[in-house]
Amino acid sequence: MFVFDIIGGGKRIEELEKSIAVLPFLNDSPDEENTYFINGIMDEVLINLQTMKDLRVLSRSSIEQYRDPSRPTSPEIAKKLDVNYIVEGCGQKYGNTFRLRIQLIEAAKDRHLWGEVYEQKIEGVEDIFRIQSQVAEAIANELKAIITPEEEQLIEKTPTTNLTAYDFFQRGKEDLWEFWMDNNNREALERAEDLYHEALEYDSTFAQAYTGLAWVYYNKHYWETILSEDFLDSVLVLADIALSYDDQLSEAYTIRGRYYREMEKTEQAINEFDKAIKLNPNDWMAYWGKGQAYSGIDKVKTIENLLKTISLYRGSLLPGLLRYIDGFYRDVGFMEKAKNYAEETFKLDKDSIRYYQALADIEYCSENFEDAIKYLGKAYALDTNNTGTHRAFGEFYMMTGNYERTLEHLKKWLERSKSLSEGYLFGMHRVGWAYWQNGYKEQGEYYFNVQIDYCNRMKDLGRVYGENARIYYDLAGVYAFMGEKEKAYENLRFSNQELPI
Repeated sequence: MFVFDIIGGGKRIEELEKSIAVLPFLNDSPDEENTYFINGIMDEVLINLQTMKDLRVLSRSSIEQYRDPSRPTSPEIAKKLDVNYIVEGCGQKYGNTFRLRIQLIEAAKDRHLWGEVYEQKIEGVEDIFRIQSQVAEAIANELKAIITPEEEQLIEKTPTTNLTAYDFFQRGKEDLWEFWMDNNNREALERAEDLYHEALEYDSTFAQAYTGLAWVYYNKHYWETILSEDFLDSVLVLADIALSYDDQLSEAYTIRGRYYREMEKTEQAINEFDKAIKLNPNDWMAYWGKGQAYSGIDKVKTIENLLKTISLYRGSLLPGLLRYIDGFYRDVGFMEKAKNYAEETFKLDKDSIRYYQALADIEYCSENFEDAIKYLGKAYALDTNNTGTHRAFGEFYMMTGNYERTLEHLKKWLERSKSLSEGYLFGMHRVGWAYWQNGYKEQGEYYFNVQIDYCNRMKDLGRVYGENARIYYDLAGVYAFMGEKEKAYENLRFSNQELPI
């Protein structure tokens, strides 16, 4: 990416955008156990660079895929990640001394711009932080990036003075990363929780350890508590404690924004995400949360933040993020853009089933129901047990008046839904309708009442399901079908009041 400026005399100069990927540092220590320590230094250097607004710095999750020493060349990686500069590093830790070798590369020319070797005896935790800040500042200076006094203060901040607490924290952070890279690895999540608690045993004021625990609790207890009154309360408490010790902690504001988003407190959520972005202008999770929060009130700001997200993130979740943007464009009527994102997603993950499902959804939203069913048939041919395909078939056949096929597929979807999820929560009235249309009125009424119960519970608890008037719209539809006109009108009025601008 290039930026063009006009200078005196009409002369045009070309300046490379200051976009950086910090590749995983290699552990050259004889002891593999030291990997977490080297990773910790790499992560802090990356975070320090992300603090600078003048830089575009990709997230750690974007570069984990290049941990293998046999990774592609720097120009190849940079092209794939859409950055102009690569930071490479390796480190050793022996006893209480560590040694780092860092270099900055202009990727397109594969040209070495800067390099340095650091060797430091660890007598206190400040010795580690000092090297991390020096590396980030040296890279920024080489790129002639502006570092504001506020950014410099954040970069040189010492989050804890206890070396043992910091060591436990770094180990916990690595385990949390391991879980994020593989959500099925619950053991890593449990280890992270234990290690963060260990860190707090040595420093009860260590704000980052509280934030780490907040993320653990969010991932560990989300679905099991979604219909309880204390849903995610521990997350908010831990984030608040973290900020009471360090009110300049961007990740604490990010997860607090996530909490308020789930509680349907949109303005508070956006406010928290803005605080996070002010402290870390490269926080992709804050931009993503902000984009989702705006989805019910401002479509332009929604897409601005979603596109900013994917400019900062190139990790394993990218196909999912692109699918969300595909769905957003589809829902607001930009079908060509939706199709473009569906195609870009397919290029990344080669997931033919989801690709055909996406094309089917585009045709469905364009009211081309027969074409939608044809695309869905291609997905079904690849996997006859896919729950998403069965659910979509149910909805598509519903629109064509084929009620037998509607019920057939919705029953299969219901049978294969193994856990409570968002799709499950707002799909019961469709199951009820399908039973009713096929003459099974008792079963139909049962599922209508299940949907009413879900909606009312989510509404009373203030869950995000109610955003965009969906909860009131669903209730209005169910009550209208059941002949309860007053309740239908009441919820329809709420639906109209809550519609996004």
